[in-house]
Amino acid sequence: MSNSTTPWLDTGDNAWQLTAASLVALQSVPGLVVLYAGIMRSKWAINSAFMAFYGFAATLIVWVLWAYKMGFGIYMLPFVGRPGPVVTIAQELGQSNLPSADLSQNFPLSTMIYFQFVFAAITIIITAGAFLGRMNFTAWILFVPLWITFSYTIGAYSIWGGGFLFQKGVIDYSGGYVIHLSSGTAGFVGAHWIGPRSDADRAETRPNNILTVLIGAGILWIGWNGFNGGDPYAASADAGVAVLNTNICTAMSLLCWTICDVIYFKKPSVLGAVQGMITGLVCITPAAGVVAGWGAIAMGFASGTIPWLSMNIMGKKVAYFRKIDDTLGIFHTHLVAGALGGFCTGLFATAEGCAAFGITNPGGAIDGNGKQVWLQIVGALFIIGWNIVWTSLIMMFIKYVCRIPLRMTEEELLAGDDMVHGEAAYVLGPCEAHESLLAGHYIRRHETGPGELSMGGVTMGQDPNEKHATGSHEAASKTS
Repeated sequence: MSNSTTPWLDTGDNAWQLTAASLVALQSVPGLVVLYAGIMRSKWAINSAFMAFYGFAATLIVWVLWAYKMGFGIYMLPFVGRPGPVVTIAQELGQSNLPSADLSQNFPLSTMIYFQFVFAAITIIITAGAFLGRMNFTAWILFVPLWITFSYTIGAYSIWGGGFLFQKGVIDYSGGYVIHLSSGTAGFVGAHWIGPRSDADRAETRPNNILTVLIGAGILWIGWNGFNGGDPYAASADAGVAVLNTNICTAMSLLCWTICDVIYFKKPSVLGAVQGMITGLVCITPAAGVVAGWGAIAMGFASGTIPWLSMNIMGKKVAYFRKIDDTLGIFHTHLVAGALGGFCTGLFATAEGCAAFGITNPGGAIDGNGKQVWLQIVGALFIIGWNIVWTSLIMMFIKYVCRIPLRMTEEELLAGDDMVHGEAAYVLGPCEAHESLLAGHYIRRHETGPGELSMGGVTMGQDPNEKHATGSHEAASKTS
């Protein structure tokens, strides 16, 4: 189709939008797939990766059959659009528009559908981070389409699609509320309904492959250029602002989190740095293109310290937070950081940034618009409240109406991937010396003794202090 027959098409905008969407897709597959596989014990690597993999695929089918129109279609209720499919060639070739927001874009609707899909997909995959290591996979198969339908689309329409929070002027540049606040809330509430992991898994939480975690984290960070840079829906000057501010805030947050680790734990932690990176990315997301660079630095300082305190002090000392088994701390990295980012948006949004983004808000508190802070708080409370109620209702529906257990059996919890999927993440060879590694069972020692297999300072294998001789173990190692 040539430009002469599509006068509304801007090929530069379309190219950037598809590129941004692909960057966001890479954050999920393979980004969070490999991050989850590496950060869990090896016996949960496949199950954790598969939860993300399934979530990505299932969301797309739900999205094109009914959910896209609920989030971005014609008005039905103040918080949701009218459901319906977007699968005809006429729809896909036609110009993108958001009817309830009275906005049109210079690229086809197919581009917008895919761009918004990758946001929906990563939201459910982030939510999975709170459920890893014990959620029944059949329950997860049902949870994904139900949650996308009854929870995600509501936030998307209310804030982005032209719903009541959009009309009130709540600013969420790229998903601090729609994505991170909702996934953080749903993850924490869902973890309550599912119940905890096994005691052994909660006691031994060291990742099986930190380098894989870093690969996933790197894809997440760089992919965020599309996450925030794509939300002006144009290859505009404000897209460049959003990309730069995203990286400034993230770098600052990572550094502050690492400094907090050094001060409190007396050593820098790469996993801590990854958490600081994530909280920085989450915090800047609602503000990315409407704040100045100095605002991004201030937000990076906040996101590298306040969620650190939430995770390492409140999360470990308040009994309720110890009781809820939020596997990867999604409450702290997404709910706390997302709410913090939304609040900071109300403080630091600039009138020039809002104008460049194409919204009429006269900036935030620093530009004399203190009302914006209260609007941001109202928006956050709605997203949190809706997700508490609907995540609970969905979990109860699966458990009590569908009669599907939310949690795996004790036998599955003990065996992990091999029993749940019949597959092992790492097959190093038919050697007994490696069995404990394959099963994800580590002895809790920090010094390598004779006859042990060591990797990165973490020891695996037999304890040389046990009564049996180490000679047989060494022989097994040599023959493997």
